Amino acid sequence: MDSFDRIASAFQNARRQGRAAFIAYVCGGDPDFETSAALMESLLNTGVDILEIGVPFSDPLADGRTNQLASQRALESGMTSENLLSLVRLTREKFPNVPFILYIYYNLILSQGTAAFLRACKNAGVDGILALDCPPEEAGELLAASRENGLANIFIVAPTTPPDRIVRITSEASGFIYYVSREGVTGEHKDLAQNIGSAVARIKHYTALPVAVGFGISSPEQVAAVGRVANGVVVGSALVNVIAANLHDRTKIPAALATKTAALLSGLRKSPQT
Repeated sequence: MDSFDRIASAFQNARRQGRAAFIAYVCGGDPDFETSAALMESLLNTGVDILEIGVPFSDPLADGRTNQLASQRALESGMTSENLLSLVRLTREKFPNVPFILYIYYNLILSQGTAAFLRACKNAGVDGILALDCPPEEAGELLAASRENGLANIFIVAPTTPPDRIVRITSEASGFIYYVSREGVTGEHKDLAQNIGSAVARIKHYTALPVAVGFGISSPEQVAAVGRVANGVVVGSALVNVIAANLHDRTKIPAALATKTAALLSGLRKSPQT
């Protein structure tokens, strides 16, 4: 099964079940290689549809404190891009059909040679690239190398994105569109952003790709609300906070994440798409 098939299949399977796909974000290597491998396995066994893996970076400007600290923990444990792909490869062997998306800053791609790095990603079992600081206007090399290696390019649409840019973004994107529901950086929020439904509808006017919504989603009720209007729900900081809360005993992290993830997934089961 190739990269596009895995991503499309995940959304199709969720749609057949009358729900949105659940996309979980964790930083690869947080808090260390072995624990990260175990927690990813736990997430996938709990029912995550798509795994979004953050590539640790020293200057993650789009991330709030929670994910910045996760990246710092991973780097301090010795994670490198090479180790990250080893982690992906290990997880892919156990889960051949689940899509893996790399959440990555473009410097990490460019510094290793775009074509060479994406070829390594493909060989490790990556399905798509979300280079969050590389807009489509500047992504020619990335897009070409992705096409050559059969990798999807997930681009971001924000609340402030004007219609003409949505046209450009959706024309270059593949896999799915990531709608960032808030301005600013990642992090948990008590309340959902306003007008998510109308924003998703606006994006869908320009593309047939699935639209996933992230940034600030942290409770089953919020998952349910977003799942009613979007094709996918992305949860990151709420999961990463579980890791941070259990650093005193890392053996507890996989089970704690499974408990949190099951609770979040219950929102989709209780509130199916109409």
